[in-house]
Amino acid sequence: MQPPRLPEMLEDRHTSATGCARFPWVPKTGPINRRCSTGSIVTSVQQVFTQSAALPSRAASEPSPTGALQAHQEPNAASGEQKGNELGSVPWVATTYYGEGLPYSIVHQVSAELFTAFGASLSAIGYTSLYGLAWNFKFLWSPAVDHYGHKRSWIVATQIALAVAILAIAMPAQQGDLTTVAWLLVPVSVLAATQDIAIDGFYLEALPDKRQAALSGLRVGAYRVALLVGKGGLVILAGLAGGWKAAFIAAGAMMLLLGIAHALFLPRPAKTDPSERSAPKAFWHALASFLRQPKVLLVLAFILTYRAGDALMFAMGTPFLKDLGLSLTERGIVSGTWGTITSVAGSMVGGFIVSRLGLERTLRPIALAQGFAILLYAWLAHARPTLPAIIATVLVEQFVAGIGTAGLVVYLMRRCQGAYKASHFAICTALMSLGTTIAGTISGKLAAHVGFPAFFLIAFTTAIPGIVLSWFVPTNRAGETAPAARQASA
Repeated sequence: MQPPRLPEMLEDRHTSATGCARFPWVPKTGPINRRCSTGSIVTSVQQVFTQSAALPSRAASEPSPTGALQAHQEPNAASGEQKGNELGSVPWVATTYYGEGLPYSIVHQVSAELFTAFGASLSAIGYTSLYGLAWNFKFLWSPAVDHYGHKRSWIVATQIALAVAILAIAMPAQQGDLTTVAWLLVPVSVLAATQDIAIDGFYLEALPDKRQAALSGLRVGAYRVALLVGKGGLVILAGLAGGWKAAFIAAGAMMLLLGIAHALFLPRPAKTDPSERSAPKAFWHALASFLRQPKVLLVLAFILTYRAGDALMFAMGTPFLKDLGLSLTERGIVSGTWGTITSVAGSMVGGFIVSRLGLERTLRPIALAQGFAILLYAWLAHARPTLPAIIATVLVEQFVAGIGTAGLVVYLMRRCQGAYKASHFAICTALMSLGTTIAGTISGKLAAHVGFPAFFLIAFTTAIPGIVLSWFVPTNRAGETAPAARQASA
């Protein structure tokens, strides 16, 4: 399970002088650390349920490093944010973030199901984690997206190109030509990561601060719906249709329709003026300021290892469920649909717990729960129980993993400071996903060598460094002394 391209959770409670609580939802992007009242949070969540029928959850996308360089925009008539028109931006926010989530699901989730269905080796399935390198290193070309052309044009162009690339996979996938599929997924991953940069930047340019915060739940909900459609809907469609051609044609058609619709109806906000510093120079300034925080080596080690055990486990989740006897359609329902919904619920519960009790009191218990939940899969591999027990175990583990994601996102947000908050968050999430990519890549060879029971025990062992480090890493906000942080959250 990709930790991923994340992107939004509730941050831990932070009481201001006026008694307001801080509850931002975070995906893979966006400066959304807004302060609001509990009533505002309730209203925002109600709007998400009413307008998108989707549950907000963990980070769906990361902020581009250049996001911190962009000035906050005032309401723009071209952006659809007219006074009294609260719904003007809802359609395009929902459709752009749906378009962001669908190719991500194809690259990271559907591909694993496809390779598993055609009997690929565990090593080959593990190597699909390497597609995550496009997201790990997207910050390298994010300045180009920020400085050349308009982000609206980048969105339309990448979505149409994604449609063509995904449609090209349909026939090789139907025929089981895994080599061709593997190579075609490379441009899909690069285009998808580039689209993420453009969408996240467009969100910052087209919306004023208040609307960015108010719609953050909607963007995550739309992203999670796309993951449901990918790992759930497309996989189930492939199982019912007797082949993968229909699934990839459906996915390509959805991306093409999104590209055409956005070309016609996406707002046209004024392009943000470039920063006084060049984008590459500004990024290096942001990186240097991030590395100056206290205990930075412990922070970096914790970010790298926090999800290492989960990364190993989820990389082999699909072939393991097949080994337990679940069919393609059953995997799409249990893991793709029910599992995703349960993970969302866990993320929401985790965000609520952290917001109520504070990160200082919850990070260590959350790290412990996330690590020990891996042992549930070790039990599955050893006992090989009946289907109801398999389903229950998978859903419990997914729920705990969602809670773990909530704790991590809040922690990453606390590592962000000063004028480079968005860039700092991009650095954190890139580092986190790099650890996930490495763990996923070696997972196949390891599982094939030792077998699933021992593999999941090793995954649990891999989670121990993150658990231990959770006792030593700073939990106060970067640039803030620990006593001040405790007083602020009291």
